[in-house]
Amino acid sequence: MTYDGRLLSGVTVLMAVVEAGSMARAADSLGMTASGVGRAIQRLEARIGVRLLDRTTRTMQLTDEGRRFHKRVGPHLDGIEEAAVEATGATSVVRGRLRVNVDPFFSQLVLAGHAGRFLALYPELRLELIMRDAVGDLVADGFDLALRFGDPPAGSFTARKLFETRILTVAAPAYIERRGRPRHPSELPNHDAIDFWDAAHGRAYDWEFRRGNEALPVSVQTRLMTSDAPTMLNACLAGAGIAQVLEFATREQVREGQLIDLFPDWSDELFPLHAIYPSRQYRTAKVRAFVEFVMELLAEV
Repeated sequence: MTYDGRLLSGVTVLMAVVEAGSMARAADSLGMTASGVGRAIQRLEARIGVRLLDRTTRTMQLTDEGRRFHKRVGPHLDGIEEAAVEATGATSVVRGRLRVNVDPFFSQLVLAGHAGRFLALYPELRLELIMRDAVGDLVADGFDLALRFGDPPAGSFTARKLFETRILTVAAPAYIERRGRPRHPSELPNHDAIDFWDAAHGRAYDWEFRRGNEALPVSVQTRLMTSDAPTMLNACLAGAGIAQVLEFATREQVREGQLIDLFPDWSDELFPLHAIYPSRQYRTAKVRAFVEFVMELLAEV
């Protein structure tokens, strides 16, 4: 059997362009010029006899034929890439650089205190924890994976749910002494709320209460807004208002009475943590080791 090396080379360039979202970024990742990438795509289109990309000065998207071609060849390239990685031992040896796009709150609360322990396990590894408000483009930004709370973003990602935690509505004893304790979520509009600004989506999180299959949305009176979870938690501990927090992050404060769980019967809402991978990326040993370590940490909190 003979193989057309030029065809395979063109397919590789096409996949890089689709994943990077532009010829310029694909050129950077491939070590080519943008014009060289454009010529490679033109040769591929001429070789197979169909137009694969619609290109203008501002936009680029796959044609219908290009989408079908991309869908068919992607798994085959995955197999080639994975075979190459296996040959070099990258699937069995934890080493090199691991770059993680991580939720700031999770990094501060969970990872910061244990990163040294993880690095001690793998002396050939360099770990980069980059705090971002949004997942963005994992491939173009050079990330091996992302750790994010909430639903996975739309796009060419694969996601694995690692953990779920309940949402608690809490207040400090000082606030309750000053303003009284609400007995039902419907009373919250008469109280001071500390709201969290979701920078990834450009809006505040909605307040919703769940009890079994029953869902109760509530509009609150926001007195303090922040996009930083530790700031929200510390302000709540100081008595500034009522906040919605993650149970796993506040279990100790609730147990010690620093925070009061106001509506234990209305705390069935669950908030997930996902590991998010680029769609075509195999699981190298360093990625698997990190995710397993994170899951061990979550089992401890």
